Amino acid sequence: MLEVLLSVAIVAILFSIAVPLFLTLYRRNDADTSVNAIVQSLRRAQTLSQAVDDDTTWGVRVQSGSITLFRGASYAARETGFDETYDLAPTITPSGLQEVVYSKFSGMPQQTGTILLTLNSGGTRDITVNAKGTIIY
Repeated sequence: MLEVLLSVAIVAILFSIAVPLFLTLYRRNDADTSVNAIVQSLRRAQTLSQAVDDDTTWGVRVQSGSITLFRGASYAARETGFDETYDLAPTITPSGLQEVVYSKFSGMPQQTGTILLTLNSGGTRDITVNAKGTIIY
């Protein structure tokens, strides 16, 4: 009986150590996945604008819960039939630059700045789009 109690106690101790580590890794994975999804959407919008796909500009809007790749001069004036929407982890709150639209042919961004992702568990990640269209993260 004593051996069973010791075994249960050891398992409980290991479990109490493993759960916080797992949650930390899970949140870090959410952040990495969200950053990669935003960067890929920005690069895709830039490529579609440079290729002058359908003779229009393309852009990306980052908002709470989603990332939208859109066709048009702005998110408000977009053609909704061409939207590509991706989920943003609910543990992440975006702020800063919300919308980036790329010019036809040159692929230069019409807006520059930093998209700031705040993790609910603490910490931030930032994605900067400069005037040349370079994405730094």
